[in-house]
Amino acid sequence: MSSEVIQKVIAEYFAATRAMDLNTWLSTFAPDAISYEPERPALTNHDALSKLFQDIAGLFEKVGLQEESIFITNNQAAVKWTGYGIGKNGREVTFEGIDIFEINELGKIQKMWAYWHPAAMIAQLQGNF
Repeated sequence: MSSEVIQKVIAEYFAATRAMDLNTWLSTFAPDAISYEPERPALTNHDALSKLFQDIAGLFEKVGLQEESIFITNNQAAVKWTGYGIGKNGREVTFEGIDIFEINELGKIQKMWAYWHPAAMIAQLQGNF
């Protein structure tokens, strides 16, 4: 797998978060993708992934993740990112994380492991930080 293919799907994934574009975001995942998110059971299909996206996006007027560093090995990549958002209550939030991606032979995300603190983001939105 070329690093260009991996970089392309990762760029599409992060651009879709910034555009709050659910359909494009979902299209970066294989139909049988698995995502491991903190504080949730494994998400094992597009319906579960869609719910995650809608749950998070529903808290914000604008939100997105900006990839900062990408490290690629074989068909996997680790990405350090920073999230920025403006809540529906007008509060601004910043949060960070690392995602590990496994990309399949079709250039889609097959597995993803997300490392971040949703509770800390929620606390910022509520002004409890």
